[in-house]
Amino acid sequence: MNLLEKYENVFQHIERPFAWLDYDALDQNIDFVNRLATKPVRIATKSVRSVSVLKYIQEKLVNYAGLMTFTAAESVYLIEQGFDHLLLGYPTFEENNIKKLLAYSRAGKDITFMVDAYEQVQLLQNCAEQMQTMAKICIDINISTNFKWIYFGTKRSPLDSLQKLKNFTDKLTDYPNIRIHALMGYEAQIAGVPDLSLANSRKMRAKGLVVRQLKKQSIEKITSFRRLAVAHVKSIAPVAFVNGGGSGSITYTCEQQEITEATVGSAFFAPALFDHYDTLNLQPAVGFALRVTRQFDAHTFVCQGGGYIASGAIGEDRAPVFLNENYQLLPLEGAGEVQTPFIDSTGSLTIGDTVYLRHAKAGELCERFTVLHGTRNMCYAGPILTYRGERQCFL
Repeated sequence: MNLLEKYENVFQHIERPFAWLDYDALDQNIDFVNRLATKPVRIATKSVRSVSVLKYIQEKLVNYAGLMTFTAAESVYLIEQGFDHLLLGYPTFEENNIKKLLAYSRAGKDITFMVDAYEQVQLLQNCAEQMQTMAKICIDINISTNFKWIYFGTKRSPLDSLQKLKNFTDKLTDYPNIRIHALMGYEAQIAGVPDLSLANSRKMRAKGLVVRQLKKQSIEKITSFRRLAVAHVKSIAPVAFVNGGGSGSITYTCEQQEITEATVGSAFFAPALFDHYDTLNLQPAVGFALRVTRQFDAHTFVCQGGGYIASGAIGEDRAPVFLNENYQLLPLEGAGEVQTPFIDSTGSLTIGDTVYLRHAKAGELCERFTVLHGTRNMCYAGPILTYRGERQCFL
């Protein structure tokens, strides 16, 4: 029985559309991460967005470091669900939730706030001073590579040089309720950009040649700046951890001597974008199913729903992909808000059939479904609530 036949058998009683999680594939991906990650792994919650699945992955990781969360409200919620060792991956200005987190921190929870600007530090200082406690911070440095002719990486933290970092840390002594706890240098241009050597289109493969060359040229600059940055911060404060990486750079990140832990998220679900990384051997673990409700002609069918487009720079790689390679979206219509026309090159579908797709990114699919329907060993494994299913929405 092939994968599609398996899903048809397992999910025949489920109303369409629905989202699925394949535990067998998830287990393989967790094992893959365990083999590749020679340093502790911090789970990126944005790529999972389900308390049950986060706990499942946490229990199976050989060397678990904690969670990288994406908002203060989400962090509060996860603390309430029993999690600890949280690194807020992004700066926050939500004062009420900051104070809730500081209260948990004062009570013994391990919570670290991300900063790269004085405005962020000042708010944390004000809150911590009011509560007569300390706020632990992680300094986010920018290790993107500026080739002059192209900026390769992300435009987020302004701390892109050792001098800027020193200027920033020099003034942190003005904040008595702030404690430097960690440093993060995320190599987005390595971890977040697919290699594309096996992409389907000639245009994407040509882009991949440029991407792979840029990655090679970036590595030396990334390593040099990050090591100098870590040495500087360690010279002025005890550093509990240095965070780096992402699913697309597990091996590279763990090889770096200055890194103490790597963040991994998308690798567990293996969304469609991660089909195009040369170093990853992952199994699709999450996707969604739609019902065929119309037939336009012998090869053009229409399914209900499907417009689950991934965030990021607009392009064909942000659209969902079919598990069946014989099906293709129409370039002039794409995945639609309430219906999606597509081509079946075999013309074998009929109205009422089901088609299975994968989202381009990982956790974003969970914002569209309240439940992931599980399968294990070719049997139905029950429903798993997403954040949405728990009536939570953070971003």
